[in-house]
Amino acid sequence: MITQEGVVTTATPGTPVASQAPVLFEMEKIGKKFGAFAALEGVDVSFRAGEVHCLLGENGAGKSTLCNLIFGVHQPTAGEMRLDGAPYRATGPRDALTRHIAMVHQHFSLINELSVIDNLLLGQRFGRLDRKAQAEKIAALASGYGLELSPFALVGELSVGQRQRVEIVKCLMQAPRLLILDEPTAVLLPDEIQSLLRVCRQVAESGCGVVMVTHKLAEIEQVADRVTVLRGGRIVRQSDRPSEEMNALVQAMIQRPGAESDVSAVLGAGSLRPRNRPPPEIAQQEAMQLDDIALVDGLGVRRLDGVTLSVQRGEIVGIAGVEGNGQSELGAILAGLESPTGGRWFAGERELTSASPRLITRSGVGIVPEDRHRVGAIDRLSVADNLFLNRMHEFSRFGLIDRKRQRAAAEAAIARFDVRTQGSQVTFASLSGGNQQKAVLARELTTPDLKFLLAAQPTRGLDIGAIEAVYEAIREAADRGVGVLLISSELDELIAVADRIVVFYRGRIVGERPANPEHRDTIGALMSGGTRQSENAQ
Repeated sequence: MITQEGVVTTATPGTPVASQAPVLFEMEKIGKKFGAFAALEGVDVSFRAGEVHCLLGENGAGKSTLCNLIFGVHQPTAGEMRLDGAPYRATGPRDALTRHIAMVHQHFSLINELSVIDNLLLGQRFGRLDRKAQAEKIAALASGYGLELSPFALVGELSVGQRQRVEIVKCLMQAPRLLILDEPTAVLLPDEIQSLLRVCRQVAESGCGVVMVTHKLAEIEQVADRVTVLRGGRIVRQSDRPSEEMNALVQAMIQRPGAESDVSAVLGAGSLRPRNRPPPEIAQQEAMQLDDIALVDGLGVRRLDGVTLSVQRGEIVGIAGVEGNGQSELGAILAGLESPTGGRWFAGERELTSASPRLITRSGVGIVPEDRHRVGAIDRLSVADNLFLNRMHEFSRFGLIDRKRQRAAAEAAIARFDVRTQGSQVTFASLSGGNQQKAVLARELTTPDLKFLLAAQPTRGLDIGAIEAVYEAIREAADRGVGVLLISSELDELIAVADRIVVFYRGRIVGERPANPEHRDTIGALMSGGTRQSENAQ
């Protein structure tokens, strides 16, 4: 298990949970209301010591709310919780931590201006600190899980995946008895995911309970001892044989008979309608062109090196690559958040190389960023305001915003893109992660005179139904003649949705293949840097 000293003791992966394992934590007839909205109602569930218990459900089903009740972020409005058989009600996260209940949140809780080591030690150590010794200790702990960290790096300069690793290590330092992970693998690399799943098993085998929220069904099949499915704030199915009942669990989650048990199967099984290509006079036009784009960061590291690429109108081009190979930097350049140190880029015939985000938007470019919280939305504003952040002038007259007209337009967009919310005036922060992403996508796809769309990790953290809806909306935009550059760490999704795939490795394009399952191994070899081997395989 994970000790107070941060040492991991190993156990044999895959050891079955004892059938009579004691109940560690239980919830009985739990309800939670936010105003008139019932996020949870009549929830009965228990978590046993020594098991990995996965929570499955669509975005907005109540999974994160359930986790936040256990961790003390929210208080239940009905029902009772018990820890080791005794009544439990945490007054806040600190109270939960003192009882050795730790949680990795879906959204980051780090301070960008501090270093990794300072974030990890914040509130945990008092008096004089030996940062070097603590850094070595934490680096060893992280390395043991395959979650490599740079202790003295500034958090604000880390990629999304690197910041998520910090969150996970921070949680694992708590020597938890109950470990809650809310979508912990959404931004991790494949080898990191496998490492984390091994950690989950090791922690469970030490006698701890592990609660994991995930939309990735392969992870459930690999690590889950039990599964609870939530829909609309209620438990609709439970299973202690998840690997044998996966199809039934998915059907219960999305209430669709005959649903497939894998995202790639859903996207590739004909549920996405055939593409309707735009007419030739539109399809022959370029939506976006990159001309020898280069980027050298402040430390002199070359993040992008001679990237040249064009996207035709009506075409979906996927970018595949292990995170950290220049995809994020390219997204920042296209969003106007970073200026290249070499080369130029164009949307249509208009050069936007060093243009501001406002000019980029007004040039018919939509941007779905990989981190919706940092650069894609303002959590404190309403859903309606976030839907029109780039178009507020459309509702302004004599310096005042016509809220009635804005509300009507927002409600139409909410209905069109199936953003599940209690209304257009609630705060953006009140939406589930998947519905926040759908709202950002709705805003960008309704950009006036949209010609080009960058969609960076658009399905990160989404459930199967939401993934299908997002890609259907992107494909509809391509059908209208929008050129799409799709960045995703999910290769199966790229193969199912894109027309062709280019591969990034160390800031360069190292190959291109049609988006066809028969090229999957070759694309995977290119992603790992095996250029010569994959070229010979062609």
